[in-house]
Amino acid sequence: MRKDFYRRRFVGLIFPAFLYCLVASFALAQAPPKEKNLWKSVPFAIVHYNEEAPKSWNLYYSSKRGILLLRLWKRYLLIDRNSQQVMDVDPDKIVVKGDDIEFSIEENPGQLAEITDWKERDIGTLHRLRFRFGEKGNYLDIQTPLKPNGTPLY
Repeated sequence: MRKDFYRRRFVGLIFPAFLYCLVASFALAQAPPKEKNLWKSVPFAIVHYNEEAPKSWNLYYSSKRGILLLRLWKRYLLIDRNSQQVMDVDPDKIVVKGDDIEFSIEENPGQLAEITDWKERDIGTLHRLRFRFGEKGNYLDIQTPLKPNGTPLY
């Protein structure tokens, strides 16, 4: 009689714990839906296109360091400082939410742009990136602020 009591109690405790672990493992195994990255505007950035400031532009950063998104007139450029690449992004893939932008890098970021003369350097409190589109194309100059210790903010 006493053995039945302990057996029932053991099964009554172990079985629910086993079910809980099983359900929890399935919940963790399922990948969460891909969320679009939220890009915030870079304050105090400076952009020059062929030595002049464009009339319409904005520079954005995300949680990934070294990757910037530049809106230049109606064109969007994804700039990867780490791999020194620039990609043309389809404007239809970008969702504007107030001052911020929603865009996912994982989903086909765009077409690779031909870039030459890639130069980066720190000038005072700014990090300067300058490159040319093609061999004899236009120059793009982007300056972003640095932290007080000299490391890049974005």
